[in-house]
Amino acid sequence: MTVSSTAEYLRSVWPNELANVSFEVATMPFGQFGSPDHVDRWSVTKTRVILFRLPIERMSHLHRDDEVHRRLAIESCVFRAVAELLGKDPWDLAPDRFGHF
Repeated sequence: MTVSSTAEYLRSVWPNELANVSFEVATMPFGQFGSPDHVDRWSVTKTRVILFRLPIERMSHLHRDDEVHRRLAIESCVFRAVAELLGKDPWDLAPDRFGHF
């Protein structure tokens, strides 16, 4: 649900850029890993963002292990994956969202 709701939020902000992009969740990355000390948390192509559930769940170093912080870790991965897809900084994906602070 967290991936879906975050993806829908980003689609509302970037409707043209994300119109044909599918968001999926897979258990683990496919095939070879990048290096022995790194496991991908997402994969991005032109029309697809795949988030890998086990690396996100097990390799996120949360300072507090509760529902809020787990959700923030997942949302962060979705934002970073979409930023990679669009060639932007994750903080630039929703520039007006934090304008009231």
